[in-house]
Amino acid sequence: MVLEDDILKYALALPDASERDEKEYKILLRGETIFALIESGREPLRVQVRCDRELSKTLQERYESVMESRALGRNGIEIICSGQLTHDEIIDLVRHGYEQSESKE
Repeated sequence: MVLEDDILKYALALPDASERDEKEYKILLRGETIFALIESGREPLRVQVRCDRELSKTLQERYESVMESRALGRNGIEIICSGQLTHDEIIDLVRHGYEQSESKE
């Protein structure tokens, strides 16, 4: 679960970021706005992040492991961490989700 730990460590180091556990999810917030969710206890790991709609569409067309987020709907993507996206790309998308949450507050 190195990736999950890495995501949490990275995300919680961002300004005004916090974590809330809810059922099977670790919810990452910027203030009161969700910017990412980690589905704990699943193999492979699933991460949902807030995402610009154009980028979301591009990623979904390019990777079969990226789909519309079940929790965030059209405002996010769900990534099945099966190896199609690299560790660094997933961390970059967490940062993107954090940045996208700024305009949603």
